[in-house]
Amino acid sequence: MDTSQKHLIIGAGFVGLAMAQALQAAHIPYDQVDASDDIGGNWYHGVYQTAHIISSRRVTQFPHFPMPKDYPDFPSAQQMRDYLNAFAAHFELRQNLELNRSVNYVRSIENNLWEVTFAGGEQRIYKGILLCNGHHWCKRFPELKGEFNGEIIHSKDYKRPEQLLGKRVLIIGGGNSACDIAAEAARVSVKSVLSMRESVWFIPKTFAGIPTPDLVKWWMPEWYQRLMVDGIIRLTFGKHENYGLAKPNHRIFEKHPTLNNEVLYYIKHGRIIPKPAVYQLQEDEVEFVDRSREKFDLIICATGYDVSYPFLPQELQRVSSAIVKCYAGAFLDDYKGLYYIFWGQARGGIGSLIAAYASLFVGCLKLQEQINVPIGLVFKEMGQQLPKTHLSDPQQTFRQLKLAHLFFNLIARKATQVDAKYPNFSNRPLLPFSANEQQVEKLSLNSDRV
Repeated sequence: MDTSQKHLIIGAGFVGLAMAQALQAAHIPYDQVDASDDIGGNWYHGVYQTAHIISSRRVTQFPHFPMPKDYPDFPSAQQMRDYLNAFAAHFELRQNLELNRSVNYVRSIENNLWEVTFAGGEQRIYKGILLCNGHHWCKRFPELKGEFNGEIIHSKDYKRPEQLLGKRVLIIGGGNSACDIAAEAARVSVKSVLSMRESVWFIPKTFAGIPTPDLVKWWMPEWYQRLMVDGIIRLTFGKHENYGLAKPNHRIFEKHPTLNNEVLYYIKHGRIIPKPAVYQLQEDEVEFVDRSREKFDLIICATGYDVSYPFLPQELQRVSSAIVKCYAGAFLDDYKGLYYIFWGQARGGIGSLIAAYASLFVGCLKLQEQINVPIGLVFKEMGQQLPKTHLSDPQQTFRQLKLAHLFFNLIARKATQVDAKYPNFSNRPLLPFSANEQQVEKLSLNSDRV
């Protein structure tokens, strides 16, 4: 089977399926693989039973494939799985998809092609690789001093309320998962304590009956969005200090927002106890930095995830903190054919955003066919800078994408000029799997551990 004229999509979650449909619509040959036994990514294997989206249905759905009208404003995890399965069925995406297919190693080889080694040893050659393996699987744990006699798990390992029933539960973190689990624990556990290293801005999921994400419009600059949301917070919750919480030391949107109404409600009812950061563990007790102590049976670390590509050689490990050092969201300036898709975190629903991005990406993919240099080098020479944050304002991104579509002919013209400057460009071939498997194994073990 000759795959050298195809692209390979790694991952069949929300982003992977969107990119598959975009390539299919553009008649670009591709294969798709996923390590799981079904599609859906994090919505299939990662979220807890009672999870609901935090962005609204309107901004989360694909514009060209709306969610069913009977879905609520904030669909459940099961509804999201059903939606993604319906999307895949409607566009017949399973015909190019292989499940239970793990990738062990990806490397650049001669003639600007890419060699992929799968678990079990099979190797294939592809024209390009789309990395859509997501960023909600490589668990990040905090460094906790001392020993704890109870159970410590990551929020990804929390699946259902029965795990909390009758227990004294500590949740570490201030993000959306942490707050959802703390609220769940408030309902079914003996004790629910939420430990936050620093206070977060709690944003209500709705205001005046309208999902808060739906109130943000494409034309709004970030300063205006911040002013509007600050007013919504004040009118809905008042001051954070009224709940025994410190005022956040960062501006709204400088960190990923936490949309949650329940935590502050349960704090007022004494069902959630807010605490500062953990200082140390001691048998069945946890001491916090304010020197207060509480006894627990279970600690849940809702402390996020690392962006990770354990199947890439060191040369292609472009992750710094939570940021992938690439141009225009996906492209390298020194290798062509390898694309880091949607590694960042958009503030808002992903469906409408990935649909807008996918059409631009397809245009860039077709342009790459016409030039020898990497598309990333073209964007670099146009003056684009490497990203400084993994967070993005979706409204600003929409405006940038619209401009990119509008002036794509200028991008293509610049690409021709840059291509002429580097007539001898070629990807640098990297060492084969056998020479790197110890390194790859180490990366994989680290990914599993964290």
